[in-house]
Amino acid sequence: MDNSYYDSAHLKEFSKIGDHRPELAEKYFAWYSEVMGEGALSAREKALIALSVAHALQCAYCIDSYTQKALAAGGDIEQMTEAVHVSALVRSGATLVHGMQMKDRHDSVSM
Repeated sequence: MDNSYYDSAHLKEFSKIGDHRPELAEKYFAWYSEVMGEGALSAREKALIALSVAHALQCAYCIDSYTQKALAAGGDIEQMTEAVHVSALVRSGATLVHGMQMKDRHDSVSM
């Protein structure tokens, strides 16, 4: 076991989240399978979206999982890197646009 905060073994044990409430875990895993299955978006596209969101949420477990899923679904390092940049762009844009609140407050107090 490494000394990091996140234990990579937890990802392999994720199915144990249902040990004490199996009916809830079953519903989650059924929903997961339905959402992540082929549909209007391919499994690769969904894995890349999930990887992007994982970076925005900064979930090490999710980053690990969806990196593996993106690769398994045919994604490559260029696509995954681009997905991460999309996430960073949206997150930074959200930060910057909230600067308008600061500007409005400044303008109302300064006048």
